[in-house]
Amino acid sequence: MGYKIGKQAVGFSLIVLLVAVTAVFSAGSPAKKDSGKLQPKVLPRLVDLGSVKCIPCKMMAPILEELKSEYAGRMEVEFIDVFKNRSMSGKYGVRVIPTQIFIDSSGKELFRHEGFYSKEDMLSKWKELGVDLSGQKKFSFSRLEPARPDTRSAETVCYMCDGDISSKTRVILRTDKGDVYLSSPHCYFIAYSSLLDKKGMDEKVFVTDWSTGESLSAIKAMYLCSLDDGGRAVIKSFGDKQAALKERGVNGGNILGWEILKEKELASRCGFCDRAVYPEDAALVKAGGVHTWGCCPMCALGVAARTGKDIEVFEKDALTGQQVLVKTTNGSISFLEPASAVAWSGKKKLPGGKLISAGCFAQFFFVNEENLKKWLDQNPRATGMMIPIQKALAAKMKLSEEQIKKACKIGECVPK
Repeated sequence: MGYKIGKQAVGFSLIVLLVAVTAVFSAGSPAKKDSGKLQPKVLPRLVDLGSVKCIPCKMMAPILEELKSEYAGRMEVEFIDVFKNRSMSGKYGVRVIPTQIFIDSSGKELFRHEGFYSKEDMLSKWKELGVDLSGQKKFSFSRLEPARPDTRSAETVCYMCDGDISSKTRVILRTDKGDVYLSSPHCYFIAYSSLLDKKGMDEKVFVTDWSTGESLSAIKAMYLCSLDDGGRAVIKSFGDKQAALKERGVNGGNILGWEILKEKELASRCGFCDRAVYPEDAALVKAGGVHTWGCCPMCALGVAARTGKDIEVFEKDALTGQQVLVKTTNGSISFLEPASAVAWSGKKKLPGGKLISAGCFAQFFFVNEENLKKWLDQNPRATGMMIPIQKALAAKMKLSEEQIKKACKIGECVPK
């Protein structure tokens, strides 16, 4: 979709201005015979002619900035505002804004497109035209081996969030394949919501008594729930009501049974993979006027694939808390603020060398590469790679309906 020039597709003033500009420059200087080639350039060029005011032109802006950054030294990306450079609409024969013109390294025009054009489609077009841009992306930074080995024992590391387990909040899920250790009841409910087969799972859960340190059945315990300074739930397990009342007298909160706690913990879900989330830890997603959550930024992008709607994602920089805003149109990024924002795709290497996802707790957005590298310095066990946010979105958009249904699910069996 774009704005037609010289037709009644936009306001009268826009039409008059562009037609007049074209006429003035056509009449004021003799037109040279077009040889079919534009001024030669060493690199292939993508020229986008538009304005800073039309809606599809605004949607193109962050895509052009990403291409400039990612393909620097391999492809030139040029934006021309036809109102500030009025001769260009005539020179390039532009009828609609925005118009994208693909020019090879000899200066020959290979193809042009009118209207909004997604990043993924433009890169596919270059490939279709025989222009190889592979291996040229800036986004090649990775760390696939931890900077510091993880020497923690399995009993002290949460199966879900990979965080350290406190002896006062430890949760154990006893399965036929062995014990699974979790850092809190909340992490258990995340695991529970990630299972395809949940039957009888609650009976296998044991929590730690806050006052005695003893292990007790989760379904028989009572829970003192309060909020921390960030609004997140703080859950303390008790086997004795008097002990729970005593703790409540000191720190406040409400005493709940297992079923009510479970209902509260499962109330907020990821709009992509359906995992339980705390909104304070999740990315806000707006899709078709409905607000939902992404348990991680990658899953937040996945809401576009699951719903088929254009979305807005509001996520925080994992280092500084600065906001990263992503807007999508037809499955591609149409707006990114700041334009320098990048994604960290958390990966881990299996013994055979195969790379797999490190899970939702290992996926992050950053406002720039510098913040990402500072964060990695503070998290020496983190492994993965930096990727463009558009690439993260494209990966979600390629998923089939069946793959989406099983996204982030632990599997057909219990954790192992």
